[in-house]
Amino acid sequence: MFIRVYPWLYLLEEFTLFKKILVANRGEIALQIIRACKELGIATIAVYSLSDKDSLPVKYADEAVCIGPADSSNSYLHLPHIISAAEITGAEAIHPGYGFLAENVHFVEVCEECGIKFIGPPAVTMRQLTNKWEAKQVMKKAGLPILPSNEHRITKLEEALKIAREIGYPLLIKAVAGGGGKGMRLAAKEEGLETSFIMAQREAQAAFDNPEIYLEKYIEQARHIEFQVFADQWGNVLHLGERECTIQRRYQKILEETPSPAIDKELRREMGRMAIKAAKATNYVNAGTIEFLLDKGGNYYFIEMNTRIQVEHPITEVVTHMNLIKEQIRIAAGEPLSRQQKEIKQLGHAIECRIYAEDPDTFAPSPGNLTVLHLPGGHGVRVDSAAHADYAITSYYDPLIAKVIAHGQERAEAIAKMVRALEEFTIEGVKTSIPLHLKILRDKDFVQGQFYTDFLDRFIPQK
Repeated sequence: MFIRVYPWLYLLEEFTLFKKILVANRGEIALQIIRACKELGIATIAVYSLSDKDSLPVKYADEAVCIGPADSSNSYLHLPHIISAAEITGAEAIHPGYGFLAENVHFVEVCEECGIKFIGPPAVTMRQLTNKWEAKQVMKKAGLPILPSNEHRITKLEEALKIAREIGYPLLIKAVAGGGGKGMRLAAKEEGLETSFIMAQREAQAAFDNPEIYLEKYIEQARHIEFQVFADQWGNVLHLGERECTIQRRYQKILEETPSPAIDKELRREMGRMAIKAAKATNYVNAGTIEFLLDKGGNYYFIEMNTRIQVEHPITEVVTHMNLIKEQIRIAAGEPLSRQQKEIKQLGHAIECRIYAEDPDTFAPSPGNLTVLHLPGGHGVRVDSAAHADYAITSYYDPLIAKVIAHGQERAEAIAKMVRALEEFTIEGVKTSIPLHLKILRDKDFVQGQFYTDFLDRFIPQK
């Protein structure tokens, strides 16, 4: 228990943080949550599958509970096992990290029914926002600019063909319940719509148990810009600036940076206001991300809101000097935001590279054991990783080895530090994406900040 003073409330409040939090995730994000809890004086419970029994989160948590075999459907995605672990250990709250159950509305509902605090938005808010089509309707009503799309959900090809002619090509076919690039296909012209529609619908059914899709106008030469927002239960909302997430492969982010080289102060201020308006429109609480597309003319459009902490959140941490995981925990415990909007300053420039165990040319997974691992360091370099010597990269989970974050006074310095760090990063036993990242960082268009979402398609021929 401690006392914290928030001058803008004109009162002194006493808040009690949680005594024990269960971390419903694995790998580097689980480790980051455990570290944040330790610094806050909160005990932690790690849950793990049999293949993760020797992992660093298990080693550093105060308690650990095995929740099943290696496959995630019977462990990290198995609600009864996770809830049982929380009840047996007396956890007051669960932090889901990202992925797995982070945006599973049913899981949040179960937590609420069991009296366990879910560190994230409430179920009613998450339900509204994880349905991408419904979220667009809410934001449109709130006054955010929206890309042309259909006004109802689609399940039949005949409907899609008719609506596509009205919207015009090229367009994106997107799963209503989509996320992480799943259930999303590009249709450049009518001849390719049928195949893309069938593939998107099948993937949506398999991933989300929901075959409904919608069509959205595709903006060529666009940039993917997201704004980090935080909101507390007292009605306070702020944004922590934007992240440039344009470098993607198949709608999956590879490299992120902040601030964006495409946004000036005036546009940042305007988009930030819209991000706050979006959070307020849904009575949002905790950490969230408002995602926009930005076209060459400086026009921006809301595309979705992620109701969790993002993989790329460390770059926001280093430029704002805020620990976003701690902020999540404090908000979940009932505290007001720790800062006001006028106190948020972006200091310098930060870049994050996601280092995967994969072939840098074909992008094929490269499972195996890390026989040699040397992490980079030095001034302005941070590495978030749960990997260690003899660490096993398996086919059961995302092959992320580490996130490397470089921070400089300006963008050129951040790029130089990242190149130096990646040249210093030594991994043997598996192939990695480091060579690809180095090619990107040395590319003239990237260095000049002139790139769009199709950058990697042009830069690396698809095989």
